[in-house]
Amino acid sequence: MDGARGDEQGTTERVLTLLGLLQERRVWTGPELADRLGVTPRTVRRDVERLRVLGYPVHASQGVGGGYQLGPGKDLPPLLLDDEEAIATAVSLLAGAGGAVAGAGDAALRALTKLDRVLPTRLRHEVRALSGSVESFGGGRTPVDPEVLMTLARACRDEVEATFDYPSGSQVRRRRVEPYRLVASERRWYLFAYDLDRDDWRSFRVDRMTEVAARTWRFHPRAAPDAASYVQESVASRVYPHQARFLVHASADTVRAQIPASAAVVLPRGSERCEVVSGAASLDFVLMHMVLLGHDFEVLDPPELSARCRALAARLLSAGATVAEEL
Repeated sequence: MDGARGDEQGTTERVLTLLGLLQERRVWTGPELADRLGVTPRTVRRDVERLRVLGYPVHASQGVGGGYQLGPGKDLPPLLLDDEEAIATAVSLLAGAGGAVAGAGDAALRALTKLDRVLPTRLRHEVRALSGSVESFGGGRTPVDPEVLMTLARACRDEVEATFDYPSGSQVRRRRVEPYRLVASERRWYLFAYDLDRDDWRSFRVDRMTEVAARTWRFHPRAAPDAASYVQESVASRVYPHQARFLVHASADTVRAQIPASAAVVLPRGSERCEVVSGAASLDFVLMHMVLLGHDFEVLDPPELSARCRALAARLLSAGATVAEEL
């Protein structure tokens, strides 16, 4: 009896491994699967039939380019997820792909690809609505209602107007927009959209929206700026009261690795220089951060920051001279 249970457990583990392989790649030949599983092609055929009995649509084709292929499910139960769970899983995977967990981006994208491949047709377009409407420049963000994200993602995909209530000062106003992209920063989700009442591009924090709805009125896409860059610049300019621009004598990739995406915009200016647009509570603070980067730099804006540089240099020289005298 124990030996029978052991054989059954080994078969179950092998079938699950086979399922994982079929989800990793579009087509496998029988010999390839047999080699990966350490069994004969005949055992592979039996395990494929076991998956079919469980409800997984494994297709087999002959000839050049043929092999075993996992098709989309007719029903969701083989994934052990209901519709809402599948959509929530897609939202979570997209958050991971956007950098919410360090090192998890590639794994999240692979998992999302597997999920999309085996989802029923009625849900696959929902997942693709998310993947096609989300951009990112960071990770680890404020939670939002997945249904709100789905509503906005569908509106981006279908090119239909969206409406929502949004705080403006002490009031909450109804906004009517043409939604283009959802953008994930390192702290929050944003909607990049064309504000029809203000006749201009805007970014909106998704967690501040209420009464979100997609309309049936379609729009023709406008020529739009890059969504992630626009939102990043908007976030940096709104969060900090003082803004400054610098020309840094280091590559954009080097500087981006040193500055949080929400704190500054780094623009390449050739292979060995970049422009940094940064903000802080005070100009002295942002200046000190630039000094601590360890690269030569020039002040581009505002003009008064040049005087701050000279004052800071004099203060540091004075401090150095005092230490030298004491020694």
